[in-house]
Amino acid sequence: DAPYVPGWDCHGLPIESAILKELGPKLRELSRDEFRARCREYALKFVTLQSEGFKRLGVFGDYARPYLTLDPNYEAGILDVFAELVSRDLVYRQKKPVHWCTNDRTALAEAELEYADRKDASIYVIFKGVAESGQPAADLMIWTTTPWTLPANRAVAVHKDSSYCHVQFTKGGAPHDVIIARELATKVMASGGITDFTCSGDIKGAELAGLRYQHPLDPNRIQPVVLADYVTLEDGTGLVHTAPGHGTEDYQTGLREGLEIYNPVLPDGRYDESVPELLRGKTIWDGNALVIETLHRNGLLFHDELFTHSYPHCWRCKKPTIFRATEQWFVHASAPDEEATGGTAGRPARSGDARPDLWEQAKAFVQRAEWIPAWGKNRIDGMLDTRPDWCISRQRTWGVPIPTFYDGQGRPVLTAASVRR
Repeated sequence: DAPYVPGWDCHGLPIESAILKELGPKLRELSRDEFRARCREYALKFVTLQSEGFKRLGVFGDYARPYLTLDPNYEAGILDVFAELVSRDLVYRQKKPVHWCTNDRTALAEAELEYADRKDASIYVIFKGVAESGQPAADLMIWTTTPWTLPANRAVAVHKDSSYCHVQFTKGGAPHDVIIARELATKVMASGGITDFTCSGDIKGAELAGLRYQHPLDPNRIQPVVLADYVTLEDGTGLVHTAPGHGTEDYQTGLREGLEIYNPVLPDGRYDESVPELLRGKTIWDGNALVIETLHRNGLLFHDELFTHSYPHCWRCKKPTIFRATEQWFVHASAPDEEATGGTAGRPARSGDARPDLWEQAKAFVQRAEWIPAWGKNRIDGMLDTRPDWCISRQRTWGVPIPTFYDGQGRPVLTAASVRR
C-alpha cells in the first residue's frame, strides 16, 4: 500500500571532496565538465553499491525507480520551484555578509551551522579622536571579540539615548581621556586593572554622532561615529566597532550611513593586498595576534584576555566560520525592512502583494500541522524565529546551478521564463 522508494542526494561538497582526494593535483587538469562527469560517476557508483547492500539486508523497495537528485526530471522539478519563487519576486542577489567557511570556501545557510565552544581574544581598544571646529579631540574606547575584523572598521556606533562620559585614567605612565558609556565605566576600568579614574560630563549618544576618529591600523583614514539602535549596555563599552563587510547589523548600518561595504578577506580566509602590509597574505586567525601586537605597540590596546564562548562552525568540516560580505543569491523569508536594508538595491522591484510573507505562511503551517513527536513543533517554531533571508547560492561546481544570465555590465538577468526555458 505504501511502497518504499529509495532516494539519494547525489550533489554537493562531500562528493567534490571525495574526487579531490582521489585525484589530488591532477584535478587542475580537468575542465568543469570533466570534473562534473567524475562526480556523477562517483555518485552513481555508490547508488549501485548501496542499493545492493539494502537488498541483501532484505529491505524491500522500488529499486528500479529510485529518486536521484542528479536525474534531469528531479533537477527540472527544483528549477520549476525556483521559477515560481522568481515569479513571486522572492529571489534577489546582493553583496552582504553571510556565514562563510574558509576551509571549504563557500557560503553557508544558518541550517548548516553547528555551535561549539571556542576560545577567542576579547580586546578593549582606544580609537584616537579628531579635533572638530575648535573642539578638542575625543578618544573613544570600543570592545570586540574579533580583532581580525579591525582592518575592516568603517565606523563606531552608539545608541542615541544612552549616557556617555569622559573617563580619565593613567595606564603605563600615559594619561588617557576616553568616552565610555557611563553605566559601564567601572566594569571596563576594572577589566584593565584601573581603580583610580574619574568619570566626568553627561553626554547623550545623539551628541556623539558626527564625531570623527583615526582608524586604529591606518591613522590616515578618518571615520565617523554613527547611531544604531542595536547598541546595548550589557557588555563592552557602549561604543560598537562597526565593520559592514563582517556583520549583519554592521552591514545594515553601513547601508544606512553610506559606509563602504569593505571585505579584505579572500575565500580561503587570508587577507588581500588592501590591508596594512603586516597582515597581507596572513590568515585571519593569525591576524588576531598580529592586530593585538600592533595595537599594543602603538599604545591603543587598553586590555586583552581570552574568553570562551559558543561559536558557529561548519557542519561538514567542523572548522569555525566567519561573516564575510560576498555577492550571493537569497530567498526572502519575510517582507524586507526597506529602511534597515537600505531599500531594494540588488532586489527585484516590489509589486504590490507579489511578495507574500513566507515566514508568516510557515509559522501558520507549523500551528496547523500535527507533530509526532510533539517537541518537533517547538524546534521548528524556534528555528523560524531566528531565520534571516535564506542564502541559496554555494561556491560549488557539482550541483544544480542557479540559471542566471549576465549583461555586458555584469548585472544579473533572471526571470521565471528564462529559468523554465
